[in-house]
Amino acid sequence: MRLRTLLAAGLLTFGATAAFAGASSSQFEAYQPDPALRTAPTSELEARVRRSCAVVQARMQNAAETSFERPCGCYAKTTLRALDASEIAAYRTTGYFNDSARAKALNAIDSCKLPRPI
Repeated sequence: MRLRTLLAAGLLTFGATAAFAGASSSQFEAYQPDPALRTAPTSELEARVRRSCAVVQARMQNAAETSFERPCGCYAKTTLRALDASEIAAYRTTGYFNDSARAKALNAIDSCKLPRPI
């Protein structure tokens, strides 16, 4: 049971980092995105991006993920509002931001006063 929990947590963490802005797309060539992304409503995409942000920021700053709810909510909303339809479609297909979306996400990180992961 513990092994399953650890494995699930590891997969969630890996999947979560895929959406975060600082990630290079070349790092995820073997990554298989969750098929649910293709049909997930925008609110679910935002929730995934928010969770990804919290996981990465908590690791970077050695703090609890819950302490990043507000700034990561800002980041997720700002990023998804900035993306155009083709960037959202690319995210749904690949599970991570393409280069043009990544630039917008980095701007969102800055505007929400979060440290960049790169």
